[in-house]
Amino acid sequence: ADPCLNGGRWLGTACLCPPNMDGPRCEFGATTINLTAELGPFVTMMARVTNREFSEDMGDTSSPGHRRFAKEFSRTMDRIYRNVSDYRGIRPSRTDPVPRSRGSVVVNYRIQLQPLPGNASLEHRALELLAVTNAASQPRNCSPSANGLCFTATSARATRAAPPALNDTELCRRYAPANFSRFYFPYRTAHGLLCVTNCTLNVPGSFDCRRG
Repeated sequence: ADPCLNGGRWLGTACLCPPNMDGPRCEFGATTINLTAELGPFVTMMARVTNREFSEDMGDTSSPGHRRFAKEFSRTMDRIYRNVSDYRGIRPSRTDPVPRSRGSVVVNYRIQLQPLPGNASLEHRALELLAVTNAASQPRNCSPSANGLCFTATSARATRAAPPALNDTELCRRYAPANFSRFYFPYRTAHGLLCVTNCTLNVPGSFDCRRG
């Protein structure tokens, strides 16, 4: 029998939990949900990965294949951008096959940024990030078995953050796991917005919940 709870998927030896779920059986909500990236400006990038083959399950964001690739891609890009000022993180949004190009994957992803100074151009920053991406070092061996990704960034589009239609409490309810949403509340910090519970450490009024 599948032992996983709350939408988790059994992989034979462990549960693969959906976002913001935790525990051996996906029985717990995440201690903290960081929504900071939802509020800032971002640059939408498209990159073509040439040494990984697209499979149909990669189009399903809940599949093991998609999660494995997204983790590898995110780790690769994070190393490239971590020294870029205003960088907050990346989020792969979709993977697609390259038409008529077997063995390649196109990734659409967001580069989350800190709010820029008033005189800074987000469009100029998008072009800078495109150049940084394509100047990054890559493996000499670009075979499918290579330890690392070979890629080319093909486009960058700047998008300014829209004022959120929901208040902080409603945002937390939207992003929290459905069965646990009533336990989360917003917590603003100097760096952004977190959704926390009474079990989140270092939050005023929290207490030690141990496991559960």
